[in-house]
Amino acid sequence: MRAITYQEYGTADVLSWTELDRPEPRAGEVLVRVHAASINQADLFTLHGVPRVARLAFGLRRPRSTVLGRAFAGTVTAVGERVGDLRAGDDVFGELAAGCFAEYVAAPAAGLARKPGAVTFEQAATLPVAATTALQAVRLAGAGPGRTLLVNGASGGVGTFTVQLARVLGARVTGVCSARNADLVRSIGAERVVDYAREDVTRGPDRFDAVIDLAGGHPLSAMRRILTPEGVYVASTGNGGPVLGPMPRVLAVLATAPFVRPRLRNLVAKASAADLAEVAELVARGAVTPAIEATHPLSTAADVIRRLEQDHARGKIVLSP
Repeated sequence: MRAITYQEYGTADVLSWTELDRPEPRAGEVLVRVHAASINQADLFTLHGVPRVARLAFGLRRPRSTVLGRAFAGTVTAVGERVGDLRAGDDVFGELAAGCFAEYVAAPAAGLARKPGAVTFEQAATLPVAATTALQAVRLAGAGPGRTLLVNGASGGVGTFTVQLARVLGARVTGVCSARNADLVRSIGAERVVDYAREDVTRGPDRFDAVIDLAGGHPLSAMRRILTPEGVYVASTGNGGPVLGPMPRVLAVLATAPFVRPRLRNLVAKASAADLAEVAELVARGAVTPAIEATHPLSTAADVIRRLEQDHARGKIVLSP
């Protein structure tokens, strides 16, 4: 099979379109022919080996897993031992720690969800990581009817799902993004859009019941200032310095939260087959629509990622083998 691989940390220049042995499903796993995989910000962090502290988990000097990619959708072609609820021919999607930018993946069956017929493979591939993170974020934020919610970083993969899911729950959403993405964020349900290059939302008069911070960039004290007294701040960003990444923000939230109002929370997103099924059902009935900027051949992943290293995607970018 062919796959996008890398043997060292670096830019997109270290990526290769490589021939590998097809994996064999072990007990509890299924072999899936990949029809679509989506690019997540975490893939770029993994490729670059940043923050450097994360290399303690992913490989100190070089990556332990040499195939990039965390989110996929495809069709089961073989089933390992002790798999009772999936069989060859089933369409599934899910999240792995790595390995999805390939023609085939071996994946634990328990972590996969069945793809509804009304959801395309391209749409399904955008749901692991991005949509499930957004779902867990709006839950933690307490998004609900009439509550005001600010999404900082509203035009990215997680952000576009967060705006839509908050709206499904009845919240009134303000999105922060660049001017070029304002129409997109408005079209998916934001009542108001703030261009961060022209307006600092933390210095304005508005107060919010919840802030979901996907971008970072503002001090924690500034974010607290725009919350109502009983509001909640949810930090869910991988941005930060090259060594520690978001850890200073995470630690600041942990250290400050017990002593202040509004409430401060860190979101540690977890892979969940139940959450995958929930967001897929919303897509199937048209309540949520993945914002897919483009679909490219998997073989061109290096070129696509090279462009993403210069500018953020609008919504999601999908790769197809």
